[in-house]
Amino acid sequence: MNLNRVTAIVLRQFYLMRESPARVLPLFAWVAIDVVLWGFITRYLNTVTLSGFNFIPTLLGAVLLWDFFIRVMQGVTTAFLEDVWSRNFLNIFATPLSIAEYVSALVISSIATSCVGLIVMLVLARTVFGLSFFSYGLILMPFLLVLFLFGIALGIVCSSVVLRFGPASEWLVWPIPALISPFVGVFYPLSTLPQWMQYFSHLLPPSYVFEGMRAIVLGGAVSEALLLWGACLAVLYILLSCWLFTSVYHHAVRTGLIARYSAETLS
Repeated sequence: MNLNRVTAIVLRQFYLMRESPARVLPLFAWVAIDVVLWGFITRYLNTVTLSGFNFIPTLLGAVLLWDFFIRVMQGVTTAFLEDVWSRNFLNIFATPLSIAEYVSALVISSIATSCVGLIVMLVLARTVFGLSFFSYGLILMPFLLVLFLFGIALGIVCSSVVLRFGPASEWLVWPIPALISPFVGVFYPLSTLPQWMQYFSHLLPPSYVFEGMRAIVLGGAVSEALLLWGACLAVLYILLSCWLFTSVYHHAVRTGLIARYSAETLS
């Protein structure tokens, strides 16, 4: 792997951000809106319930973790789509750049953009609503790692979908986090789900993160074995997603689809 080529792709994303405030604003604007909205909802719930239960670390904490996952996934997908939107895709793969180098650059770009969103979330949650993520302890790091790994995997899968079916399939990408959120129990325990949904939940790494977070808030202990299993699943999905992207790319080259890549490409 040539690090200079990887750096070149990452720098391209940086220059795009630097020259376009419209690209920078979404990195923290939607995150800030979610934090403020859910922060005041949790405050309201604290005032109308008599149980004395604090909803801020449960609901707002879940929102922040879920938003972090979405930013990671969209960071990979958006970096890929930048080349699609600018019709630069053919130019990139006409160079000696390898698939591994290109995907690595997408991941690094996602790390940078998701870190911006994470910092904004932490600052807003702490200063406005008094939620400190340090209250979760060091277990927060494995939580973020599992979400990050699965976000990367899902972002690569979404890029594969667009590469295979063309830019017109972009609308399939953005709803994916919303579609899987009921299965991972962002706001409720998995035990509330029907049995058939729980089967799918056990295959999704974020479900182990949110179950562990609720256990901490309720004064319990996190199952390290289950969290490790979630991390192993996330790594497995990354490997499968990289295989999928490579297979789709070779299919596009072999069939000539990559040469006909345009906004009207659907097959």
